Amino acid sequence: MIQRVYEQAIQSQSLDQVVVATDDERILAHVRTFGGNVLMTAGTHQSGTDRCAEVLTVYSGFDVAINIQGDEPYIDPAQIDLLVSCFDNKHVQIATLIKRISTAEELFNTGIPKVVVNRTGQAIYFSRQTIPFQRNAPSQDWLHLHPYYKHIGIYGYRSAILAELTKLPVSSLEQAEALEQLRWLENGYHIQTAETKVETIAVDTPEDLDRLKAMKQ
Repeated sequence: MIQRVYEQAIQSQSLDQVVVATDDERILAHVRTFGGNVLMTAGTHQSGTDRCAEVLTVYSGFDVAINIQGDEPYIDPAQIDLLVSCFDNKHVQIATLIKRISTAEELFNTGIPKVVVNRTGQAIYFSRQTIPFQRNAPSQDWLHLHPYYKHIGIYGYRSAILAELTKLPVSSLEQAEALEQLRWLENGYHIQTAETKVETIAVDTPEDLDRLKAMKQ
């Protein structure tokens, strides 16, 4: 899976360098077998954001860092390029992707983070609950009344902003929802979103892997 993600990432037209960051010797050895760039990082990091920040202490001189999850074997290179394009706006601090929700199964699945955005595409809030709540309508009608979006877990950061994020203490909203990005919003940072039409398939559990295999047969 790591090799698949790496091979997808290097097809991006916008990345100057692709590095696998890990604290596991097995992953380190595996990446070396297929000739990928890999960096052994500390085992104390609490998030991918912290791990990316350590990579930038070795690979310095980059204005923007993109955090691509190792459990997204079907990440599309065009999605990476879309995310990077957000930084054409010099005011963007952090960027991420969203995708419109089209099924009730996704809409009411608390395992899928939802996001509400303002008119300029900046994230207002992320939640595992379905937001916004439609007070005067039955739940089966919600998808027809408002565009709902799920969060795609790929991030981009200005390098200077990334260094600042790693110094922030865990916030109350982050603890409540178990969503790291709420720490950034709670501390006044802005997260720009870009909408992708491409479906991603994350593998977080053995069951996810079984479903992925079934889909690709």
